[in-house]
Amino acid sequence: MSASDLNQLASEWTAARVLYPTYSALAREFVIDLRPCNDLEAGVEQPARESIEQARHWFEEMDERIQIHQLRQFLQTTTLVTPQLLQTLLLHHLQKGEKSPSDRDKIDFLLVQLFSLAAPSRLEDTAVSMAYVAKTLAPALGQVDTTVPGWLKPLENVLQSAQKARTLNELLHSGILEQGRKIKVQSGENYFLPVAMVSFARFSFLMRRAFFRLMHQDLNAIFDGLRELEHKGVSTIDCRRAQFSAEEPILRLRMICQSWKVMFQAEYSSGQPLRMLVDLRAAIDDALGRSAVSAPPLAKPASATAAKLALAKPAMAAKAGAAASSAKFNVAADEAPEFEISVGGDEWNPDAPGNQRK
Repeated sequence: MSASDLNQLASEWTAARVLYPTYSALAREFVIDLRPCNDLEAGVEQPARESIEQARHWFEEMDERIQIHQLRQFLQTTTLVTPQLLQTLLLHHLQKGEKSPSDRDKIDFLLVQLFSLAAPSRLEDTAVSMAYVAKTLAPALGQVDTTVPGWLKPLENVLQSAQKARTLNELLHSGILEQGRKIKVQSGENYFLPVAMVSFARFSFLMRRAFFRLMHQDLNAIFDGLRELEHKGVSTIDCRRAQFSAEEPILRLRMICQSWKVMFQAEYSSGQPLRMLVDLRAAIDDALGRSAVSAPPLAKPASATAAKLALAKPAMAAKAGAAASSAKFNVAADEAPEFEISVGGDEWNPDAPGNQRK
C-alpha cells in the first residue's frame, strides 16, 4: 500500500472519530437500531484496514437512515456543534462518489449552518455577497470562482420577492419558498458545482433572515393583540381556525407562543406550528375587529389534539408563564437573530446578555 493510500485511510479514520459521537447521539435520539462500530466505540487510534472498511459501511448505513429533518433538528438543538464538526460532516457528504437527493439536502443545510456559525451576528444583508460567502466557506469548498451562471440568476429574483413579503402568511402562500426549492431540485448534479453551493448557501441564509423577521413581526402582533384584548376585558377568544378551542384562554395562548421559540428552529419552509402561528394571528385580528392581510386559509393539520399537546408542553408553559405578559420580539432588519427566538421583558434586546448568538 502506497504512502498516499495510507494517508488517505488515516485521514478517513480521523474524520470518522470526529463524526462518530454525533452519529451515535443521533441514533439514540431517533431510536435508530444499528449496532455500534466497535473500534470507533473503543477509541482505537490505529485500526486495521478491515476496521476502516467496517466503519465506512457503518456510516453509509447511518446516512441512509438519518433523515434531513432529523439532522436539522439535532444540530440546531445540541451542544455538540462546532465548526470542526460541521465542516467534517459537510466534507463527509461532499466526498461521496454518488450523491442522493438526501445527500444534497444535507449538504445544503450544512453549508448554511457552517456559514451562519462563522458569520458575524451583526452582518448586514448587503454584506452577504457571493465573494463574502465563498471566502467564508473556502476551508470546506476551496477557492471558488463566483461568476454566477445564468441558470442560478433566478435565485436573486426569489430573494427580492421574499424581502417584499409583508407577513409570514404572505410568504407561505406566495410560492416563493417553492420557487427556491424548484431551482435547487432542477439543478441536478450541477448543484454540487462550487459556485452553485456558494449561491445556494447565500440564498438560504438570506431567506432565513427574511423568514425570521416576518415570524418575529407576527409574534409581536400576537402579543400586542393579546395585551389589547386583555385591556378590553376579554379573557378568551375563538381560535378554532388555528386548531384551538372556541374559547381559548388568552393566558394559555401567550404561554404557547412563548414555547414556539423552541419549535421554530426547525425547517422554515413548512411546519404545523408555523401554520398555526399564521392562523392564530388572523384569529386575534378577527377578535379585535380588524382585517388581516388577505390570504386563503392555510391547510389544517391532521390532528389538532396532537398539535396542541406538542405545543403546550408543561415545562415550556411554566417557563413562559414566568415571562412578562408584554414580551415582544425585536424585528429590526439587521438585528433579528437567524436561528432562534429569544424573549426578554417589554422589548427583546439582541445586545442583552444571553441573547447574543454564540
